[in-house]
Amino acid sequence: MENLRTLSSRMGRRSIATRWMMNTLSVVALLLVVANLCVYYFTKQYYYGSAESYVISEANASEMVLVRLYEDLSTNFSTEVRHIIENFEKKDQMEMMSINRAGEVTLSSSGFSPGKTYYMPDYEAALKDENGMGVFMGRDGGENILAVTIVLTTTSSSSVSALRFVTSLTFVDNQLSGIMFAALMISAVILLIVVLTGLYFVKSICVPLVQISSTAKKLAKGDFSERLPITSNDEIGQLSRAFNEMADGLENAEQIKNDFISSVSHELRTPLTAIKGWGETLNLGYDPETFTKGMKVITGETQRLERMVEELLDFSRIQSGHFTLQMTTIDVIAELEDALLIYIDKAKKEGVALTYNEPEFLCAVIGDKNRLRQVFINIIDNALKYTETGGAIDILAEKNDSSVVISVTDSGAGIAPEDLPKVKQKFYKANSTKHGSGIGLAVADEIITMHGGLLEVESELGYGTTVTITLPLAPKKERSEDE
Repeated sequence: MENLRTLSSRMGRRSIATRWMMNTLSVVALLLVVANLCVYYFTKQYYYGSAESYVISEANASEMVLVRLYEDLSTNFSTEVRHIIENFEKKDQMEMMSINRAGEVTLSSSGFSPGKTYYMPDYEAALKDENGMGVFMGRDGGENILAVTIVLTTTSSSSVSALRFVTSLTFVDNQLSGIMFAALMISAVILLIVVLTGLYFVKSICVPLVQISSTAKKLAKGDFSERLPITSNDEIGQLSRAFNEMADGLENAEQIKNDFISSVSHELRTPLTAIKGWGETLNLGYDPETFTKGMKVITGETQRLERMVEELLDFSRIQSGHFTLQMTTIDVIAELEDALLIYIDKAKKEGVALTYNEPEFLCAVIGDKNRLRQVFINIIDNALKYTETGGAIDILAEKNDSSVVISVTDSGAGIAPEDLPKVKQKFYKANSTKHGSGIGLAVADEIITMHGGLLEVESELGYGTTVTITLPLAPKKERSEDE
């Protein structure tokens, strides 16, 4: 109970625990009350009915005996009636009385004759009944009694016109009270079991909910270290497992965000430092060689900053749903070659062999040429970035009946197996030592997906990486005749 009170105080006065217990106990208590009333009614009907049937059968048997005695002319009817009543064998169970035509009790098996004012509603009912029988069941003298009167219609004796049998229902009432006491005890045990099982059930539900609420508040404050214990495989266990997965995701997202901020800050500081340094150097005086070298560095770093800002803007548009494509029928091979031209000289200077087998076919696709060129630039730039001097990059384009497949394979350091599934996630960088914001590949993957294509990354640590882009071809009616 202490746990339940604590639970209720933590979750509010109208908590799930309180509502569930009150509703359950109310329903069970109502059902038990109805069940006890039914038990009392039917048990009372059974016992009282059995007692009534027993007394009526005794009255009918006694009537038959008196009728036979009355018809036997050799006997004195009044004397025999007195003998039967005074020696009534069942006087310990009921009292037998004889009533004369004046409605007065003349004899009683108890030995005591009631006064003339004795109240006998059963006798009055018997006089009115066509069968000559009356039954009274009620209180008399502080106890419940059962009285049955049968009128002797076949006799003409003035001293004995009816027989009356009276029995106390105290024993029956005691039995009924015992049964009801047992029923109440059973009801109390049922209520106790309901309370105990309810407390256990409520605790098994509400305690995890309180833990979830407490942990959620910690997550809201930025503490991602808390996790929920999983003690079952039911809905609560599944909720706890999903909550833990959400917490893992939030913690991972927080870590990625922090890494991204740190990475972007570094990426921005490096070119800005270079631009500032060369700007200050050029301000010291004009030297053609220094000027040319400085402007080259400034231009290159500016382009790098521009590319980074564009990636960030593209990612922002994707997140907000404002990223749009200008879709037309284009030759995707031409866009690939335009992107490739940007890196031919750079690859030579860095000592990387850039191989491209120019296909002899056109590949018409429905797409945004600028965005597709952006994807190719990003993929080739990444390949060149992670390939050391003396390495190689192979670019291959193939076509089948429904799609064009473009692959870029480098001989760089490769990606670790645990990092490979995450490389297309936003802000994720498998190698933090290389320049980049960590969102270029995520943006490229989104662009290819919006074109109905697929971007796949395969890699082996120490042996290089292959990025494969698959794009659906344009419908045949929109392709050029040269294709």
